[in-house]
Amino acid sequence: MIITIPDDGLGNSSYLVDLGDGRALAVDASRDLRALKAHAARRGLRVAFAADTHLHADFLSGSLQLARDDGARVLASAAGERLFDHRGLRDGDEVDLGGLTLRAWATPGHTGEHLAFLLLDGTSVQGVFTGGSLIVGGAARTDLTGSERTEPLARAQYTSLRRLATLPDATPVWPTHGAGSFCLAGPAAGRVSTVGAEKAANPLLQAADEDAFVKELLDGAGSFPPYFLRLAEANRHGPSPVGEPALTPLTAARTRRLLDGGAMVVDVRPKEHVARGHIPGAISIPLRAQFATWLGWLVDPATPYVIVRDPDQDPAEILWQALKIGQENLAGELAGAWDGPLARIPLVAPAEISGTVLDVRQSSEFASGHLPGAVHVELGELRGHAVPDEPTVVMCGHGERAMTGASLLARAGHRQVSVLNGGAADWAAATGRELEAGP
Repeated sequence: MIITIPDDGLGNSSYLVDLGDGRALAVDASRDLRALKAHAARRGLRVAFAADTHLHADFLSGSLQLARDDGARVLASAAGERLFDHRGLRDGDEVDLGGLTLRAWATPGHTGEHLAFLLLDGTSVQGVFTGGSLIVGGAARTDLTGSERTEPLARAQYTSLRRLATLPDATPVWPTHGAGSFCLAGPAAGRVSTVGAEKAANPLLQAADEDAFVKELLDGAGSFPPYFLRLAEANRHGPSPVGEPALTPLTAARTRRLLDGGAMVVDVRPKEHVARGHIPGAISIPLRAQFATWLGWLVDPATPYVIVRDPDQDPAEILWQALKIGQENLAGELAGAWDGPLARIPLVAPAEISGTVLDVRQSSEFASGHLPGAVHVELGELRGHAVPDEPTVVMCGHGERAMTGASLLARAGHRQVSVLNGGAADWAAATGRELEAGP
């Protein structure tokens, strides 16, 4: 039995394979092991093997945690030169799982040391864990290890995808990256597929030749969070196992001292609550599936931060989302009320927009339809842009990223900023006007 464990926020999947004897194989498990361990516990499984297809850039691996907690044997590419105890695998190496076999295939491209893992029952291929090589409708990006390696890795990706395409059409494809991942290139929409389905529909497998493949792959890559540039090395060294984390309660006075020393406040409450009142200078990052991505994108890992949350928001969710991307400089949470002044950022209805409209969605979203005359700056790039201090309505798809952007502007000193309560489609419906398409 193969259990797919999605992380909708990061757009990834990990996998748990029941080996039929009380043991299990975990593939590409993240440091946030709550869901994987819950599945294992319900089935009475101990994770005996933890395999990583590559040095992940978008999350910290949970393999060392599984080694500590379950005694799992870590399996990974020998070319990755990981600095902790593991079995290093090379192309063609096999691991006896007890009835089933895991065979390593070198599939460089997304990373230079990338492996795919074929799951075999005897000589029959039961499926393939493709990591960031062949994914649903595309392939993962190759530009995360330096511009000088981007094109050579893209050409390696071409070869790797065509190697995987030689597997029987009925072979299940179990990729790590999927819809919502900043690691992928192309509009992948599903979690799992088959080799035959990808041969029929994946545009990268329809490319006329290697040059056409490289162009399509690289043209499809958008922006990515800066923490992607440091997590692969953190995974090579091995993330430290963690216990049961907890948010340290902080008084208003202690919070103020931390702020005076350079810390920042991350307000995870819903945008409506932030609009009504928040600590001046706080960054709004609502607690939802995408919280980890924006926390890592907008908060320097060297900067201590204090969480402000509503009582009904789960502190464990905040902590594990932060820990899985290495955001460990968490000072604690404000316990009780703030005793100082509050700042406000108004929410405006779609029909009430006036002044400059600043759209902070990703480029592909903006191109699909935006308000006429809107200024476009992706949220992740907003701090590096000079935005005039004039009446500005910040917008995104629903308002969460817009509130984050507005809080960044307010923190930088802008006094005339508000947030569209809704998105482009809501504006079009309220005004009867058409959206513009294109960059």
